[in-house]
Amino acid sequence: MLTLNKLSIKSPLVRTVAPIHKSSIFAAATPASQDSRATQSAISSLISRSEAFCTQRLSTKLYAKKGGKAETEEKKGSGDVDLAKIEKEAKADAEERMKKSLSSLGDSFNTIRTGRANPAILDKIMVEQFGSPMPLKSLAQISVPEASTLLISPFDRSALKEIEKALQESDIGINPSNDGEKIRLNIPMLTQDRRKELAKSVAKFAEDGKVALRNVRKDVMKKIDKVEFSKDAKKNLEDAIQKLTDQYVKKVDEAAKVKTDEVMKL
Repeated sequence: MLTLNKLSIKSPLVRTVAPIHKSSIFAAATPASQDSRATQSAISSLISRSEAFCTQRLSTKLYAKKGGKAETEEKKGSGDVDLAKIEKEAKADAEERMKKSLSSLGDSFNTIRTGRANPAILDKIMVEQFGSPMPLKSLAQISVPEASTLLISPFDRSALKEIEKALQESDIGINPSNDGEKIRLNIPMLTQDRRKELAKSVAKFAEDGKVALRNVRKDVMKKIDKVEFSKDAKKNLEDAIQKLTDQYVKKVDEAAKVKTDEVMKL
């Protein structure tokens, strides 16, 4: 007697495993199911029906927006990929990440000091407190009493020494003045050589920003490549992502020019 618990179905379109129980086979076969030919005929019939069912359930893998997980959408009466949906998701994903890269670049530019007082130059200063580093801006109020002066007022005066130490060890190039209650930072006028050095820093930050944008484009393109649709449709979508990348690269150049002019202005 033939024993069969599980039958693997292989097709060019899908791979699945259709469980086939002994009762199904014997029910499909003739009363003389002991005959091998009748049994084989029943099995062939089950295979054909399973393949037809699996082919009807075939789904199309779409662009994954979150976490790299693929979404699937069953197509009704058509094997076409939903190009509009893929393009919308791909562009939205790319633009959201490019906006973050541009925002991060702006934060980096703010850390470059000019001749005017700007509290943003202290954004990356970390102060040792209770055994771990904490942002200076979470430990003190930072104000601009004069055009070239920053005033740091600790919420807790016991943190004054550590704040002073963090400022001295930082790369802002300003010597803090501690009066026992507050710390003053007098922003010195920049020399021409120093301005040129800062302009180079602006250019370096800008180039890093462009690399971040290109990495976003590269990642999105990889996801697009995994979707099966026509070469022309894929090319159009890739062109749209490239156009978006070019727009953000232009924004980086514009922001870098503004910051460079600010640094070089006497």
